[in-house]
Amino acid sequence: MSHISSVRKMKPEWLKVPLPTGEEYFRIRRLLKSLNLVTVCQEANCPNMAECWGGGTATIMLMGDICTRGCRFCNVKTGNPKGWLDQQEPFKVAEAVSKMGLEYVVLTSVDRDDLPDEGAGHFAKTISHLKHLAPKLLVEVLTPDFKGRRDCINTILSAGPDVFAHNIETVERLTPRVRDRRAGYRQSLNVLEMAKRENPKIYTKSSIMLGLGEKEEEIRNTLKDLRSVGCDVLTFGQYLRPQKRHLPVEEYVTPQKFDEWKECALQMGFLYVASGPLVRSSYRAGEFFMKALLRKQNLNGTKENTALPAKPVLTAKPVIPAKAGIQEKK
Repeated sequence: MSHISSVRKMKPEWLKVPLPTGEEYFRIRRLLKSLNLVTVCQEANCPNMAECWGGGTATIMLMGDICTRGCRFCNVKTGNPKGWLDQQEPFKVAEAVSKMGLEYVVLTSVDRDDLPDEGAGHFAKTISHLKHLAPKLLVEVLTPDFKGRRDCINTILSAGPDVFAHNIETVERLTPRVRDRRAGYRQSLNVLEMAKRENPKIYTKSSIMLGLGEKEEEIRNTLKDLRSVGCDVLTFGQYLRPQKRHLPVEEYVTPQKFDEWKECALQMGFLYVASGPLVRSSYRAGEFFMKALLRKQNLNGTKENTALPAKPVLTAKPVIPAKAGIQEKK
């Protein structure tokens, strides 16, 4: 797998997708608008919106559309919500999901550094309402880092999500350039490790963007780092520049290269890998795998081999315990 060094000015054919359409897509859009709910699909201009919404699913973004972080790849607005929170949102989300008839839902959020608990309680309340309303519903959470606070992570885990996701986003060298200045590569690993340590039965998941100037060995080291903290599921996707103020695309990775990275990750022990130019961290193709895996676990009462490795398989540095003030973007 060779690194493509030249910057391509035009998007290749494989990145072109049709505009969202279809009766189910418009039905879901109207429903979400009527309940004043925000989806990451819309905020991030996700290229899979037509496929996902057309299939009757969506990723709900909790706690508004203003993020307290300012990552250089993200299209979500940055600001200070000053403690504002829609206390009825957990009920609204439960109502929307029930009307959408989903079997699997992804809950994510903006970063809320302005809240005493970073928004963990709001996450937990939403999960609890969803589980109460639809006991068979499978819930994946894609969380911020909560400054690495164990109490916040435990608050979410206590509500009973089925999958705990937190995105590493990029390789260690590029993290200071790509993510908010308060973010940290090791902090993300620490969050995933804490979730697995606190609940070894939960599936953990992360995501890597390609095309930001990362090198092949750096990607491999990132995969090793993720496996060392027991990460079970991984997605690879192409970074696409939302606006001119965001980081430029350094490389458009071919579908063939994404296939090679998928095979590489599977050989390292990931249970499932979704990899492709248009794949995003909450890409619905993974839901079918996760649903089958989780239902198999519920039937058998056992879990696949997803425990933390007895010894790190890394040449990279060990995970550093969280320090106050070090923060991370989801």
